[in-house]
Amino acid sequence: MIYTTKSESETADLGRKIGEQLSGGEIITLSGDLGAGKTALTKGIALGLGVCETVVSPTFTLMNEYSGRLTLYHYDAYRLGGGREAYEAGITEYFGEKEGVCVIEWWENIADALAAYPKKHIAITVKDQNTRIIEIVDK
Repeated sequence: MIYTTKSESETADLGRKIGEQLSGGEIITLSGDLGAGKTALTKGIALGLGVCETVVSPTFTLMNEYSGRLTLYHYDAYRLGGGREAYEAGITEYFGEKEGVCVIEWWENIADALAAYPKKHIAITVKDQNTRIIEIVDK
């Protein structure tokens, strides 16, 4: 599926619709340049999961956990150099957790740790200052 959003709030609203459909155990991988809208989409997913807390990028903590209808495990793998580092940091233990959803920004950096899991991949491409092309693919 391919969507076009024309603002950050539209990107978040698409994320909310995605979050409302999740049932647990999903791994969502996000790709896109810095500022593409990965965190905005994740904030929307959180709303769809019933998370009331403010969602922020986990760049320096690697993972933030949020309680809602399902637990949201929000990862930022930007600073990791592979699956081994992900395992050593302990962030792989929630992959596929049935009572939660994993959303992973910069997943390419730990692709080898995710190889065995089914994933929903979301690629965000910047078209212009406000417009994003968002492609969702099950892998």
